[in-house]
Amino acid sequence: MEQFVVSARKYRPQTFKDVVGQQAITNTLLNAIESNHLASALLFTGPRGVGKTTCARILARKINQPGYDDPNEDFAFNVFELDAASNSGVDGIRDLIDQVRIPPQMGQYKVYIIDEVHMLSLAAFNAFLKTLEEPPKHAIFILATTEKHKIIPTILSRCQIFDFKRITVKDAREHLAEVAKSQGVAFEDDALHIIAQKADGAMRDALSIFDRVVSFCGNNLTRQAVTENLNVLDYETYINMTDLILENKIPEVLMGYNDILAKGFDGHHFIAGLASHFRDLLVAKNPVTLSLLEMGEAAQQLYGQQAQKVSQDFLLKGIELANDCDLKYKVSQNQRLLVELTLMQISSINFDGEKKKSDFIIPPTYYRRNDYSISEINSKFQIPNSKIVVEETTETPSAKVEEIIEVASSELEVSSSEIRFESSELRIEEAETVKVQEPEIRNPKPDTTVTTAKVSATSLASIRVRKEMAEAQKSEAKEVIHLPNEPFSETEMLEQWIKYAQRMEDKGLRIIASLLTINDPTLDGTTIIHELPNESSKIDFEKEKPELLGYLRGKLHNHEISIHVKVNETLVDKKRYTTQEKYNRLVELNPNLELMRNLFGLEVNE
Repeated sequence: MEQFVVSARKYRPQTFKDVVGQQAITNTLLNAIESNHLASALLFTGPRGVGKTTCARILARKINQPGYDDPNEDFAFNVFELDAASNSGVDGIRDLIDQVRIPPQMGQYKVYIIDEVHMLSLAAFNAFLKTLEEPPKHAIFILATTEKHKIIPTILSRCQIFDFKRITVKDAREHLAEVAKSQGVAFEDDALHIIAQKADGAMRDALSIFDRVVSFCGNNLTRQAVTENLNVLDYETYINMTDLILENKIPEVLMGYNDILAKGFDGHHFIAGLASHFRDLLVAKNPVTLSLLEMGEAAQQLYGQQAQKVSQDFLLKGIELANDCDLKYKVSQNQRLLVELTLMQISSINFDGEKKKSDFIIPPTYYRRNDYSISEINSKFQIPNSKIVVEETTETPSAKVEEIIEVASSELEVSSSEIRFESSELRIEEAETVKVQEPEIRNPKPDTTVTTAKVSATSLASIRVRKEMAEAQKSEAKEVIHLPNEPFSETEMLEQWIKYAQRMEDKGLRIIASLLTINDPTLDGTTIIHELPNESSKIDFEKEKPELLGYLRGKLHNHEISIHVKVNETLVDKKRYTTQEKYNRLVELNPNLELMRNLFGLEVNE
């Protein structure tokens, strides 16, 4: 059985043309070789798996024999690789310095590749400085690292630095497609796109994931198989969730989030992905920015369709809510509740609340029973948008009412005796709410049984109440609510004042409690006068004043109570006495207390 070679090794680039996503650097190196401007010390830095070591090996082979580029000739005798992670001490660097002096046996240059150079110790760096600055003509040093900031500045200043960038999703997907074709694997573009996204800019990681997924699903690489194997949330999940959010289906949204958690996904990952999904929808709304979506054509079409359903304001508000949840997630004590509340808030962005009432309160069955249709009523009254609007007039309300009754009774074939107003003070121009009696159909025959419903006075088509009751309703007096006004003493006020201060103390609001007990308030009629030592304490007290006022009014049964705060800078805060100090004061008042304590052998507890 032939040994399996992973794709990262099998498809490692052998020439600069094969390097993926680093065209700027490879072109620079080629031009430097051709023009003989190659530096003696190079530093390749960048993320993992982007081609640093690969480019170093290609460069080592390329410079040894200009004009000859045979992938099978690696000039192994002239290339020395040192892993600084396992040789971080100064001894390894000293051995390297001793080897540098010996010229190459074949080829033109001896190339020293030091991988993970940031792992070298400070002593090793210092020992390497002189050789790195003035190496022999036949020696070239190529340093590779993922953490350039850990290299001392004296080393950086002696090197020509090449910053390798992350492999874009597009480049990684195209390279994976070539690898899949060479292996005879059928694939979907979305499947390769997910693998490229999961690799996070590292080509080596992308090839490793590709091998893993191929082992899972065989020679047919589908999006569903990739998402199942990698356990990632693909765009279909977010599209379905967004559809539920747009329909304001909060229960279904919460159940969908529960299913996501049941599959083992993290809520933080989900809410961050939802914010990115809203961003992608915002990008998809404009054809000019559609190219910013790094995904397949099928996915772009789905995003374009959903983008047409949502408004820009909704997406901006959704991104703001999701991003706010993302920031609060790590510090939240109940992370699931935080995400669920965010989902409910996003689902309620386009929710208008209660459904608006119909313009016509009279049920359509009434008009059908009387051979009327809405269109006929509109045409008779010349009503736009099924509404009857009362125009402003200088006539008195009663005269206007009589005119309305005559028109309504003649056009709707309703006798004037069926029209009744049930508002105590009818103001047509102010559109106050009145009650009308609605017909209720109990059987096919006409019935005079009515029910009451609230309608607007501007909707004249629904006014069918009796005229005779209008004057009677006007004569009814409005019910007056009398608030309690019971007398109370200053002692009763002080008792409730102290109880409220104790409540604040129990709640942990010690500042408010101290402001309440700093001085005993006085009573002037129903006005409570309280003195405070300075303006800052007055400001703090004013914040608590409404709640205190409501408490005192309720407990003392007097709603004329008011509180007046004065600032008295000479006021001294009350001192908290210890138990011993209290006892000493009581002994001064009654010396027999000390005699009783000695007689019974009592002690004063602190």
